[in-house]
Amino acid sequence: MAAQRNRSKESKDCSELVLLCLFLGIPWEAGARQISYSIPEELEKGSFVGNISKDLGLAPRELAERGVRIVSRGRTQLFSLDPRSGSLVTAGRIDREELCAQSARCLVSFNILVEERVKLFGIEIEVTDINDNAPKFQAENLDVKINENVATGMRFPLPEAIDPDVGVNSLQSYQLSPNRHFSLRVQSRANGVKYPELVLEHALDREEEAIHHLVLTASDGGDPLRSGTVLVSVTVFDTNDNAPVFTLPEYRVSVPENLPVGTQLLTVTATDRDEGANGEVTYSFRKLPDTQLLKFQLNKYTGEIKISENLDYEETGFYEIEIQAEDGGAYLATAKVLITVEDVNDNSPEVAITSLFSPVTEDSPLGTVVALLNVHDLDSEQNGRVTCSILAYLPFKLEKSIDSYYRLVIHRALDREQVSSYNITVTATDGGSPPLSTEIHFMLQVADINDNPPTFSHVSYFTYIPENNARGASIFSVTALDPDSKENARIIYSLAEDTIQGAPLSSYISINSDTGVLYALRSFDYEQFHELQMQVTASDSGDPPLSSNVSLSLFVLDQNDNAPEILYPALPTDGSTGVELAPRSAEPGYLVTKVVAVDRDSGQNAWLSYRLLKASEPGLLAVGLHTGEVRTARALLDRDALKQSLVVAVQDHGQPPLSATVTLTVAVADSIPEVLADLSSLESLANSGTSDLTLYLVVAVAAVSCVFLAFVIVLLALRLRRWHKSRLLQASGGGLTGVPGSHFVGVDGVRAFLQTYSHEVSLTADSRKSHLIFPQPNYADTLISRESCEKKDPLSLLNDSKFPLEDTPLVPVSFTF
Repeated sequence: MAAQRNRSKESKDCSELVLLCLFLGIPWEAGARQISYSIPEELEKGSFVGNISKDLGLAPRELAERGVRIVSRGRTQLFSLDPRSGSLVTAGRIDREELCAQSARCLVSFNILVEERVKLFGIEIEVTDINDNAPKFQAENLDVKINENVATGMRFPLPEAIDPDVGVNSLQSYQLSPNRHFSLRVQSRANGVKYPELVLEHALDREEEAIHHLVLTASDGGDPLRSGTVLVSVTVFDTNDNAPVFTLPEYRVSVPENLPVGTQLLTVTATDRDEGANGEVTYSFRKLPDTQLLKFQLNKYTGEIKISENLDYEETGFYEIEIQAEDGGAYLATAKVLITVEDVNDNSPEVAITSLFSPVTEDSPLGTVVALLNVHDLDSEQNGRVTCSILAYLPFKLEKSIDSYYRLVIHRALDREQVSSYNITVTATDGGSPPLSTEIHFMLQVADINDNPPTFSHVSYFTYIPENNARGASIFSVTALDPDSKENARIIYSLAEDTIQGAPLSSYISINSDTGVLYALRSFDYEQFHELQMQVTASDSGDPPLSSNVSLSLFVLDQNDNAPEILYPALPTDGSTGVELAPRSAEPGYLVTKVVAVDRDSGQNAWLSYRLLKASEPGLLAVGLHTGEVRTARALLDRDALKQSLVVAVQDHGQPPLSATVTLTVAVADSIPEVLADLSSLESLANSGTSDLTLYLVVAVAAVSCVFLAFVIVLLALRLRRWHKSRLLQASGGGLTGVPGSHFVGVDGVRAFLQTYSHEVSLTADSRKSHLIFPQPNYADTLISRESCEKKDPLSLLNDSKFPLEDTPLVPVSFTF
């Protein structure tokens, strides 16, 4: 029966190997993939079995490189691979009788896995028998009791010898020592087992010989020949003419394998019609191997059979026991007891990881095999049908492979940045009732690929830096994160190429490629530029590298590093001093002049305020705090000096504040000649040596004034002539119509014109140079450029001048004599 199971398993393994090859896409060739060897039993450990590297078409060194290994299930490893020679060798002593019992052929089948390509090769090794066992009887002495009245020709069965060898090495013959009463006849059972029978050839006479001593020899056919003997003692009894008879020739019982020890299985019964001692029946096991003898217990008087050890369906599912009943007169009867052990679900499934491909890259395609599992359950039928499962949320699924193999494949896309490793639990559950299950846990690592560019925490950045910063100062720090790992997450920072005012950006700003800290390479000037726009690039170190950009705006903050700059009155470059004119009839609040200043800074640093630091006549003139306008604070008196000196300070609101000063000279007079006269008298008193020069100056100014007045008169004459012609044309056309009075220029208009273009004379200390200031129309308190005045037509200026003298801001015009 064991041989039949082995042959069934070998056929199943072969079919499983074919299915595995078809599943893995390996072309199956019966002669090319099924490798067979034959070895005798009892070889020493490490004995050569076959050149497996040659049969697999590999070099010996490739066995380890390609992960070639033996895959077997639920069995002690009998063979191993020698990586140096590429040979298949024995892993220990192999006993054929222990491995295959008395099967005609002893085949050991297993698979060899080439792990690199996930290929399985079927290996079949036949273990041949050698004559290493002699026939052996169960007992050394055998007592046979025979009544003396037994007729000749009566047969007495004797226990057969057991030889675990097979074929010619098994039990072949029996021999009986020579005697005149008995002969030996060998019979064969239906299963081919030979057993001896003692045949009475001549009648027995107890009085002549009560005990006969015989020697029974069992021999096998091996080389060398082996044999075993048993001493047969034949005791001759008085007459007993009835033998025991069993109620059934064969007893059958089916029991579950989980029956407790001591449970009664059944009771055999035999009866003897004789009386007295000849009718007393005792029971005993007639033929039972030692391993089975320990499993069962027989009551020799009652025939009860009980379990003495736990039964195991997976070890032995069927027992055949022969019971012998013997009466007191040495008559024997035999009966068979057939015990069938029924399987119960007492074995949990077994799960083994045949191959695990870890780590697996996160871009592996769907269907990629990540593990190869083998499941097995020692139970049978429904109890041995195993199904495997994993948790549904995992991105994997189990697929049934050939035989009892399962493949764990990728079912959904992997992303290492979300899950870097999976603790996978495979649950194997059988079909028993209740079902039993086994869990196996293993870790699967996900290898990173460069699939994520660095990302900045903000869409854009901006920062501020005060101007006049130190060179090499740290400005700002940007940080990008890359969810990848190792080199794929190592970030390098850089600045995009750009130019600022013709210079490369790299001459202004630098960035630490490792930390993302930006440094100023120059001292920035707010007045030069207010902000810098740049692109920061973060690149990882993957292959190929990925990158991302972010914009950074650097705003330069103004510092109070520029003092106010006075635009008006402008200091002459030739050393002369400007003079402002204020008429003696000026009312309080009369605008004398206006100090105009600017500050190149911005904000509060450019907010200017004006104040009067020093005045020759305190209380006469005042300066507007925010406008810089110099106005009369009171009416001018005759006692006020002709020349007033003012020192005006212009100050910003920075921290610390910066300031500038300007000195103004105001001449108090109604007209330029008066100013010149007063100045001449003053000058003559101060320095008589310069009177001639002053006279020349006065004459020159008078000449210029006369030329100017002549020019004005000519213009007026031309204007009047034009008007006169137009009146004649209108009269010839039907009479004169009303002419607007504004077309005539009267004395008032001339006076206004002259007042508008009156000269303010300022003299230098040596009276060699002077400045004339012409009042200009005041348009919203703004200064009109000299060019705009020069472009005006003098007549149009005369008509358009409608502003009083005291409200007209003054623009200096320099004259050099």
